Amino acid sequence: MTHLWSVFTKPWSAMPADSLGRLVSGLGFSGAEVPVREGAFVTSAEAEQRLPGFVAELRRHGVEVISIAGDLGESTFAACRSAGVPLIRVMADLGPDGYALSVRRVRQRLEAAAPLAESYDVQVGVQPHHGRFVSSVLGVLDLLDGLPPEHFRVIWDAAHDALAGDDPRVTLELVAGRLGIVNLKNVVYVPREPDRSAVGGAWKPWFVHGSDGLSNWSAVFEQLDRMGWTGPICLSGQYSDPSVPVEDRLKIDLEAARTAASTGVTRTPAKGQECDSRSSVAE
Repeated sequence: MTHLWSVFTKPWSAMPADSLGRLVSGLGFSGAEVPVREGAFVTSAEAEQRLPGFVAELRRHGVEVISIAGDLGESTFAACRSAGVPLIRVMADLGPDGYALSVRRVRQRLEAAAPLAESYDVQVGVQPHHGRFVSSVLGVLDLLDGLPPEHFRVIWDAAHDALAGDDPRVTLELVAGRLGIVNLKNVVYVPREPDRSAVGGAWKPWFVHGSDGLSNWSAVFEQLDRMGWTGPICLSGQYSDPSVPVEDRLKIDLEAARTAASTGVTRTPAKGQECDSRSSVAE
C-alpha cells in the first residue's frame, strides 16, 4: 500500500524551512510533522504569521506537513487552517492530582477545543505516551469517547504501544475509526542506576532502531493492510544513543519500514507467535 512517509522534525526544530525542506526530502521523506512551540523556528505566539510561509516553503521541496505538535489555542487552529495543516497532535498529561482528575482536566480541554476543530476544520490527534501521560490506546479511546471522530483522532505510536504491553494487531483494529497517523519508533528496556531504597524497578526505556526493539513493525503493516489504511506513517527520529547522527539512523529505519510495509503483509506468523507484539522486525 502507498503511504505518505513522514518524519517528526523535532531534531531540527530551530532550522529554517528552506534548509529543513532540503534535509527532509534528502532523507527520502515526503511528509513532516513540525513542532510549534517555544524554541522551535515557529513558536505558538508567532504561528499565525510564520506557519503558512514555513509550510509553503517545505512544500516547495516536496514535503507536505501532515501535522504540528502544538497547543490547542485558537491562534494555533487559525494558523493550521491558513497553512493547510490538517491536524494538531497533543498528549494527555497526568498531573500530581492523580489519574482521574488529570483525565477530567484533559477532557475539558478537548471539549473546549471541539468548536475550534469544527469551525477551523483542523483535527486534534491524541497520542498515548509512556510515563506520566495516558499511556494506552484504550485510555485515549476512553478519553475521546463521545467526541466527533471526524475532528478527534488517535495518533498510534509503535514504541509506546509496546511499552504499554499491547499488540498492534489488537490496538490498531481498536482505533480504526479514529486513526489519524501511525508513528514509528522502537524501544527496549535497559538497566538504570538502582534506587537502593526500592525493591525492583531499575529499568528505563531506551529508544533504538526499528529492527532492534519490542514493537513488531511487520505486524503493524500486516494489520494496516488488513484494515486498508493508507494514511501517513511518521518516523519520530527518537533515539537514546547520541553517538550516531539521527539522520543516519533515520535512513536505516526508513528502509526497514519500507521493507516491512512491502513484505510484512505476506508473512505468516510462526506457530505460537500470532500475538507476540515484541518480536523484532527482520530487515
